[in-house]
Amino acid sequence: MGLGSTAKKLQKVADMADDLYTKLNEQKEQLRELRSTVEETSDRVGAIDREQTEQRALLEAIAEEQGLDTDAILTEVVIEDAEATAEGDRTGDDPAAGDGAATESEGQSTPETTD
Repeated sequence: MGLGSTAKKLQKVADMADDLYTKLNEQKEQLRELRSTVEETSDRVGAIDREQTEQRALLEAIAEEQGLDTDAILTEVVIEDAEATAEGDRTGDDPAAGDGAATESEGQSTPETTD
């Protein structure tokens, strides 16, 4: 085996190491970006959760002011969802795969007004 062959092999190994180093640095950068995205998403989810909590409190206060029983309403919705899921399981339909339009059984009622 000559020196030329050894030099070619060493150069090939050095090139492979350089490629590996470059790929490793790319992976590190992708990981940094992913962590940043996860942190931003977590912050957004936290903000949405806080906003939802505030909105729920407002809705419950309005419902109470209007004389509505929020616990009963929520219980009814849970029961209807469970029934729809059970019906979907029996027929093989996926109720979540609908067109997104509310059905009559999903509580489409007009609010009562008191004058």
